Amino acid sequence: MKNKPNQTQFMVSKVEPLVVSKVEPPVVSLSNPPVVRSSNLLQTLAEPPKQRMVGHSFCKTAVLGSNPTIGCVNLQRKYNSLQKALKKLRRVIVAYSGGVDSTFLLKVAVDTLGPENVLACIAKGPSLPAAQYRKALSIAKKIGVAIQAIEQTEFDDQRYLANKADRCFYCKSHLFEILTSIAKEKKFNYVICGHNFDDLKDYRPGNKAAEKYSIRSPLMEAKLTKEDIRQLSRQLGLPTADIPASPCLASRIIYGLQITQQRLNQIEKAEEFLKKFGLIEFRVRHHDQIARIEVHPQDFEKITTEPARSKIIKKLKSLGFKYITIDLQGFRSGSLNELLTKNEKRNVGNKKP
Repeated sequence: MKNKPNQTQFMVSKVEPLVVSKVEPPVVSLSNPPVVRSSNLLQTLAEPPKQRMVGHSFCKTAVLGSNPTIGCVNLQRKYNSLQKALKKLRRVIVAYSGGVDSTFLLKVAVDTLGPENVLACIAKGPSLPAAQYRKALSIAKKIGVAIQAIEQTEFDDQRYLANKADRCFYCKSHLFEILTSIAKEKKFNYVICGHNFDDLKDYRPGNKAAEKYSIRSPLMEAKLTKEDIRQLSRQLGLPTADIPASPCLASRIIYGLQITQQRLNQIEKAEEFLKKFGLIEFRVRHHDQIARIEVHPQDFEKITTEPARSKIIKKLKSLGFKYITIDLQGFRSGSLNELLTKNEKRNVGNKKP
């Protein structure tokens, strides 16, 4: 594809030498991201060390710029390392979902390699919310890259439907197998995905699938953490910079309960409804007849006071849930993994259906 990225929406990531100057970081509007030039990006990253509050749409985090391990020079070094790694790959297919990590990876890949050397592939299926799919297509179009929708085949695999601890391994294996075939057919050198450096510390069966199919993870290789990626995404004006993580809908179903399209639809509709009450980061966990809602403790009142409480009960019962509960421990990512034993985590990809 020969079309160039839309420069009115996003910057061209040509990295200039580090310029140390005091430049206040811009306030990024998610609805109207500013045009940011590469020199401005590096000047902002070179802001003198100080303590500042970085505002997220779902939380506020104190960042100590005086800490050399997260200072601007280190972040620029990681960014440069990412571009260097991408240049060695030459022509790539990006496993794209429209999330924070894969959108940032796609943007930098296009800026570094040119749109003609990048193809975004997104898995279209019942485990990806329809709204997220539409938004992902829109963002890819603004970046100026070709995108191909992949019809997932995981519903043909009983090992995936059984929803054991290694469900994600089989889902990702199906996706990566398809993407490697496309890469071979269209003469792309590598398939890359948005696994980041933080993923090494968590239970991620998809990492093993990536290893099996020789999928490269440039963000991980450059040691870019989720917060690094968010910070750089803000400077690039990407609308995904501050959105909460959004894993597939299947990750909300308790292990051992079979995955069905009906259950995925229940979760999608329940979460779409809850967004109307001002919730940003939350989950509806599916325990068969029980819906277990996870929100941050400061958001409890949003769904427990009237008339919100009654509306939520009525809606979720209309979707087929018999009991509607709130987890008093609050939201935490990957809470269903708390039930897994060390042995179950070690046996990723080795279990039979």
